[in-house]
Amino acid sequence: MVDQWLAAGPAVGEMQGAGGGLAGIRTSPGTRVLRVSGKGATVWVAGDSPATQQDLRGTLAAVQEGRWEELTVWPGSYWVIADNGRHRFVCGDLAGIRPVYYTPSGRWATDVRELGVRLMPDLALAAARITAGEHWPGRSPYMGIALVPGGYGLLLTPGAPPRLADVSAITPVSDLHVGAARFGLALTEAVEHRVSVATETVGADLSGGLDSSTAALLANRVGAVHAVTYTDGYTSAEDASFATRVAQHAGLRHTVARGTTATLPFGFPPGQPTGLEPALGAAIYAMDRAYLAPVAGLPLHLTGHGGDVVLDATSAAWVRLLQDGRRREAHRHVVEFARLRNIAPGPYWKQLRHTAALGRPGALDEAATRLEKNRLQPGPPAAGWSWCRLGTATPWLTADGRAEVAALLRQAAADPLSPQQADIHDEWSALRLGGASARAWSPYAEALRVRPVHPYLDNTVVRAAFAVPALARRGLYVFKPLLAAALPDLPGWLLGRRSKGSFTPQRIASFQQHQGLLTELLAVSPLATAGLIDSDAATSTLQHVAEGRSATGIGELHHLLVTSWWLTGQTRPTEAAC
Repeated sequence: MVDQWLAAGPAVGEMQGAGGGLAGIRTSPGTRVLRVSGKGATVWVAGDSPATQQDLRGTLAAVQEGRWEELTVWPGSYWVIADNGRHRFVCGDLAGIRPVYYTPSGRWATDVRELGVRLMPDLALAAARITAGEHWPGRSPYMGIALVPGGYGLLLTPGAPPRLADVSAITPVSDLHVGAARFGLALTEAVEHRVSVATETVGADLSGGLDSSTAALLANRVGAVHAVTYTDGYTSAEDASFATRVAQHAGLRHTVARGTTATLPFGFPPGQPTGLEPALGAAIYAMDRAYLAPVAGLPLHLTGHGGDVVLDATSAAWVRLLQDGRRREAHRHVVEFARLRNIAPGPYWKQLRHTAALGRPGALDEAATRLEKNRLQPGPPAAGWSWCRLGTATPWLTADGRAEVAALLRQAAADPLSPQQADIHDEWSALRLGGASARAWSPYAEALRVRPVHPYLDNTVVRAAFAVPALARRGLYVFKPLLAAALPDLPGWLLGRRSKGSFTPQRIASFQQHQGLLTELLAVSPLATAGLIDSDAATSTLQHVAEGRSATGIGELHHLLVTSWWLTGQTRPTEAAC
């Protein structure tokens, strides 16, 4: 799939009146583009949406008056540009799958390579994201280049610096059941309109989990589906069993790929693209290549990616109760949760109370102080939600690395755009991470000739889910209660599933299989050669996991390894520009 420009002219969008049009947007051939002008305003929409010209015409008054969020309400996934002669507005989706990069001068593009500036990976930011989590949604992986965070659009005004416009537009509902019907309609439309437009067989992931199974079943109502599943000796046999049962129940065409040691993660086979940012999916390219081959070339490929973000919530919901002074209610939820999982409620409750009392700025400042003073003694992992978790990866930092990450955390603590309510902060952070993961996987999808569609991350679906209180989506006795309430006609045996497969055994096996290669990668990682990460400390963790002595730190190792591999690729321009 070769990219092409939708409009002639400069490859970078600038505030030069309406003439710049879509010159900053780069998409695939066949992308649907709509344009409507009138009342001194122009609107362009480029991407995957059933919006009509009449729909766009209905927003011209909003463009003239600067009500930008009204341009993001259609189903699908798309970019929108609007111009009213005074301002130009550029926006992707709420999750950030469709990116907008920009510079302080107001130059923007959806492909960072088209900004016309030298791309220098931000090593300190990469180290911070690995060791302290994601607290910088408005920063790209490159120095001096910003990324419009999910929930915002870019607002350009002649003679003024670029600004961000909040387009999140979440309208809360009172409880789960009030919002469930709206969510069910949004998700159904997100799946069905794509399959209907395709008019031929579409591909679909079918892992056996609730999210991909639901997407496949909804798609099957309106079109033909070829579902694909991956399994090997290390992945969950229960997942594979559920996938087969779903396919048989719906009469889906179903192909199961059985992996070998050659498809274990972290092999980084020759010819694998590196992409424009680190991608967690880079580790499983061999696996993706094996199980997606039967659906290569189909019009689209449905995934369940993002389902966890919109259907579930974390214990941040209970921290929010504490922030709102609802202490007794929070305590009741915590005790119930602890008893169901046979853990002591006392320490868990104490940790959540500390989290609520700190607040976001306090938590980030506290983490920065710990880094500066090297107070990183490992202890038992906190079971509850945290604003900033310094875990297994933090001791990999050198003294210089700790100083750099601490400085970045203090900057993040002062960010006025970040929500201070725990549940809202948590769901938007998770949404942007999910969007970044999907965005970063795009080069791999292109290489494998699949066109991924992530219906759970559509604007309409996200808004319908986030309108439901996080507390209501946090199921104690029912897994993902929003899905069961929204689509009660799904098979009861599927909605009643309580377990979730784990890829931990597979990753441990891959660390054993590729330990030599990965040790060499850590040694030459630009994060190590720049003096930010101690490769020996990281290698020690890798060795402990590979030898089966500990499973702690697998997630951080995954992040460090794919980031290191990506960074080494940036020194090879032919691969970096895949």
